[in-house]
Amino acid sequence: MQEKITFDKFIRWAGIGALVVAVLLLINHLSSVLLPFAIAWLLAYLLYPAVKFVQYKLHVPTRPLSIIVTLVAVSAVVGLVVWLIIPPMIEQFQKLGSLVTKYIQTSVHIDNIPGAIQQWLKENQHEIEEFFLSKDFTNGLQKAMPKLFNVLGQTASIVISIIASLITLLYLFFILLDYEYLTENWIKIFPKKSRPFWRELMGDVEREMNNYIRGQSLVALTMGILFCIGFTIIDFPMAIGLGILIGIMDLVPYLHTFALIPAALLALLKAADTGQNFWLILFSAVAVFAIVQVIIDMIVTPKIMGKAMRLNPAILLLSLSVWGALLGFIGLIIALPLTTLLIAYYQRYVIKEQEDRKFN
Repeated sequence: MQEKITFDKFIRWAGIGALVVAVLLLINHLSSVLLPFAIAWLLAYLLYPAVKFVQYKLHVPTRPLSIIVTLVAVSAVVGLVVWLIIPPMIEQFQKLGSLVTKYIQTSVHIDNIPGAIQQWLKENQHEIEEFFLSKDFTNGLQKAMPKLFNVLGQTASIVISIIASLITLLYLFFILLDYEYLTENWIKIFPKKSRPFWRELMGDVEREMNNYIRGQSLVALTMGILFCIGFTIIDFPMAIGLGILIGIMDLVPYLHTFALIPAALLALLKAADTGQNFWLILFSAVAVFAIVQVIIDMIVTPKIMGKAMRLNPAILLLSLSVWGALLGFIGLIIALPLTTLLIAYYQRYVIKEQEDRKFN
């Protein structure tokens, strides 16, 4: 029997929809203020198991000291990863620059590149002035500059709010300090009659997020290790750094495929440096990608993820795009929990999948 939609129920659902829209608009308006708190809560969610391990397994006497020890350890690990990626990358770019300079000098027979550029500018000064004074260039500049400044302004505000402010670190410390109390008593913000609904719903969200985040993190770690081993075997440039970078990128499923672009550049660099065949080097790198992907998809992912809910990569990327467009950078941070919340609500209260599992 289909349930009748009464006028009272319609008004109630319309009010709920209007409230949701108002909340989203308010979050978007206060995004610069809420961003440090959202980042701190996400970091607290990820670091809480480590803090609990340090306090209870390593027998660190107090929670504040456990938080400090955990933050120092995590900072050391992040610093080590950066040290393994950034300096080799800078070295490879310097080597690429020297190879390009050498190629220009040998093929074009130009010993002084800055002098050649200066001479070319002097010879073509009239044409360059005409181009910069042309109407097409002026119109293009007028259209591009506002967008460029808008992007730069948004990027600068995000970077400043995250890095230059210590409030995120303070939020993180105080959230971890009372993490159990906050996670157990947040339900009190709702009226008593609606608490069972939110408790069941958020229980589904917490379970699915734990399964997804921990499972995908283990998959990404395994993938990073396998790529480090594979690139080392074929003596590929930046083997360890590139493997770690691919592992980090795989925290979003299949995003690591974009690493084929720097892999192709590194293959070109190795071919120019050693004289080996470029296509052979590139084929060996692609073979590592293919072998590792087969191992991950056929063995690692089924074993680690098990029966846990896995967001389809397309849905995950779509959720990041949608929430990012609606709420900006803060939307990217809360995209996964909000998407999981909607899916959990749909499964439990729309298609009643939880009840079907109980009867089956």
